[in-house]
Amino acid sequence: MWALNNFINLVQNENMKIYRRIRTWIMFGIIVLMVLFFAILFRLGGGGSTISAWDATGQLSFLYYLVTIFASVVAADIVAGEFTWGTIKLLLIRPWTRTKVLASKLLALILFTLLITVLFFLSSMLISYAMYPVKTSMMFSDNASPFAYLLEDMLYRYIDLLVITLFSFMISTVFRSSGIAIGLSMFILFTGGIFTMLFNPVRYPWAKYTLFVNMDLSQYRGGQEGVAGMTLGFSITMLTSYVLLFLVISWLVFNKRDVAA
Repeated sequence: MWALNNFINLVQNENMKIYRRIRTWIMFGIIVLMVLFFAILFRLGGGGSTISAWDATGQLSFLYYLVTIFASVVAADIVAGEFTWGTIKLLLIRPWTRTKVLASKLLALILFTLLITVLFFLSSMLISYAMYPVKTSMMFSDNASPFAYLLEDMLYRYIDLLVITLFSFMISTVFRSSGIAIGLSMFILFTGGIFTMLFNPVRYPWAKYTLFVNMDLSQYRGGQEGVAGMTLGFSITMLTSYVLLFLVISWLVFNKRDVAA
């Protein structure tokens, strides 16, 4: 019990580091303001009388890339920042193992990604319902539940976010540089589609084992089969393998890191 309370205290400490920073609240504010801005923009563009609140929520989902960027920024700084400011020495001289320290940072990061995702989803729905009529959806069929569809879509997007965020976490741990971590994470975010087009698994069978090709789980919506015979189970297995690799590398490097270096 003492060990559990000790770990919970570590997680609370990491949460305080995240939410005491004005940067975090600016991120939250930007997300809500951007959702509001584009909701107004869509309405002024003539969509207010033709689309429903559900349709508006679906259209606003493209802004989720901002959530991914902000989560990657926090992930890039959560370990590298300790080395930059020299606080890592104070953290590791306490009676906590390095594994617990790293695990507490990882858990705090995952909780942050969940919170910012919920904030985005709720703000999109509430603003859409406040500005658009509640009527039959044009985007969704009568037999489909708009809420279930949007929730499933958000789950697919969150998995992408989590993979990119954990990659940023690994780079932050290995290189102790938030700049490198953010840069490489943005590279994955914005060039994944280009990589998939250039190295299509149909032409290059080895490509189906790469991270980029497996990240878009929405391709399996409705039980559809992906390119080159890929399945939802296959992509989940590949993503899980990459995530475990990221975490193992982070753990090995962090435990062997000379904090005096």
